[in-house]
Amino acid sequence: MTSQVRIEQPPAVVPPDPMKIIELRRHTDNDGDQLTDEGITAAEQIGHRLHPPYDMFVSSGAARASQTVRIWRSAVGGQAPVEEQTRLRSRHEDRWREAYKSAGSGELARMRDADPELVREDSATLAAALQEIFDRLPDGGRALAVGHSPTNEAAVLGLTGEFVDPIDKGAGVLVIQEAGSYRVEPVT
Repeated sequence: MTSQVRIEQPPAVVPPDPMKIIELRRHTDNDGDQLTDEGITAAEQIGHRLHPPYDMFVSSGAARASQTVRIWRSAVGGQAPVEEQTRLRSRHEDRWREAYKSAGSGELARMRDADPELVREDSATLAAALQEIFDRLPDGGRALAVGHSPTNEAAVLGLTGEFVDPIDKGAGVLVIQEAGSYRVEPVT
């Protein structure tokens, strides 16, 4: 008599979606659409404190943002080309300036009180631009994206529903996509 041993297989484990990260930063000091000498120096210094590797380098398309990301790409020895995502830049810069003046602050919540339609609509457009970057990142990938304030903050609000403090020049936040949700963390 032969006995059969039945071996039960454990249930299949489906790993969670690998995390993707966008390090969303503001360009450094500028005069018009060009970095100042101080802005170039600051970008060079910040570049040595970044945390590569990066799979993508993204600029809003403004010269000051492109200059900043090129300096940072060089500082970390990045190989990927700098890409432009012009939807990371608002088409309503004058309205943002007016909202800033009306609010008396760069805080996005106060600017929303001053011009709710602008913040609502641009937050959605800017969030879609961030989502496009996430969609193009490989699993476990990381992008360094350079834009502006308050539109970086509006993009974060549109994507995550979270208000972040105004982002200083050269500073930023980590926007993390994991298991179908988003969170924001400070850049350390």
